[in-house]
Formats: sequence, C-alpha cells, structure tokens
Amino acid sequence: MSHNIILTTGTYDLIKDHIRRKKVTPQEEELLLGQLKNASQVLRKNLPEDIVSINRKITYKDHTNNEEKTILLVGPEKVKVSKKKISVLSDEGIAMVGYKVGDLIEWPAKKGNLKLEILKVEVEA
Repeated sequence: MSHNIILTTGTYDLIKDHIRRKKVTPQEEELLLGQLKNASQVLRKNLPEDIVSINRKITYKDHTNNEEKTILLVGPEKVKVSKKKISVLSDEGIAMVGYKVGDLIEWPAKKGNLKLEILKVEVEA
C-alpha cells in the first residue's frame, strides 16, 4: 500500500472540512489527519490517472464480503446511490480517495472495518 496519498487541492479541502465538522469517528480522524499531513496536493490536470479521486470510476473488491463493485466517486452534492454515484465522503470514498490501483486499504469505518482493494480507476470524460 502506498503511504502518501495524492489528492487534488479541492478534495484535500473537502476532507479537512469534513473532519473539522466532526463527521468522522475519532479513529478515522486520527488516520485522516495523518494522511493529510503527508499527502501530495496536485492540480486536477496533474493527477495521475490511476489515483482514486472525484469524477473517476472505481472498480474495487470488498474483501469483507468478497464482492466486486464499480462506482463513480462524486462530490457530496452529486450523490445518486441508484446510479452508483457514491460520495467521496462516504465510508468507502474516504477510505480509497488518494490511493492507486493495486492498493489494499484497511479502514475503520463507522459501519465496521473495511478492507478494499482498488482494481481499476477510469477517468470520466
């Protein structure tokens, strides 16, 4: 698993605000603050194509239930679960954002620990 995540400045600010508003568990807050401190911030046009970010289609394997899912990661205001548009601030979104294809992430989510493997990242046109 890569240690330093890569985020766009906008996503970085969104997560920072999410933490500030206490929308995460204390365990998540500690992990996120550590990640943000070491994160690389880049402009969207400089974001590598294999990095999980907003407006990217992510295929991942959930190792807790052995399911493979494909979702579109979106900002909190564009969520449409029925169309598989999942918020970057959801448990899965916040766990995967900034990581790259091949990474296996273990995350202490509110609804139980997640173990997610990123299989594919596609840039949405």
